[in-house]
Amino acid sequence: MTDIASDTPQTLTDEAILARFHASRNVPGSARTLGFRLTAVSQADRTVEIAFEPSIDAVGNPMGQVQGGYVCAMLDECMSVAGMITSGMTCVVPTLEMKTSFLRPALPGLLRGVGRVVKWGKTVCFTEGELYDAEGRLLAKASATAIPTPFSRFKK
Repeated sequence: MTDIASDTPQTLTDEAILARFHASRNVPGSARTLGFRLTAVSQADRTVEIAFEPSIDAVGNPMGQVQGGYVCAMLDECMSVAGMITSGMTCVVPTLEMKTSFLRPALPGLLRGVGRVVKWGKTVCFTEGELYDAEGRLLAKASATAIPTPFSRFKK
């Protein structure tokens, strides 16, 4: 497996990538449901930070907490976007498998996700993510294996 930290195409600056995400009119419904907003990008570190502010009416469980599947979705978004950034915005990064550890309940309000690419290979990459509450407490962690797939394969 080849780590591409130094040879990843970086034609866009971190700021340009942020601007592209903020200006996008093609926001998936799942990202809207999660209250997704990309807040920081570091191509050099292969990391992203994402703010989530989901409506508890949309993602809540009977105890008034964010249902665990939505926590997983937030972590998956963090890790997948980190993969897109690492690819130089040339690939999507579908998850092959994911492990999540829930450390405390996610309550309604602003949440902060961090995603990073740990290893990037020719056919697979390894990612990690964390989700924090507004006070900075770690709520959940995840790791995943994903398959970088060029955007061009999805064009019809």
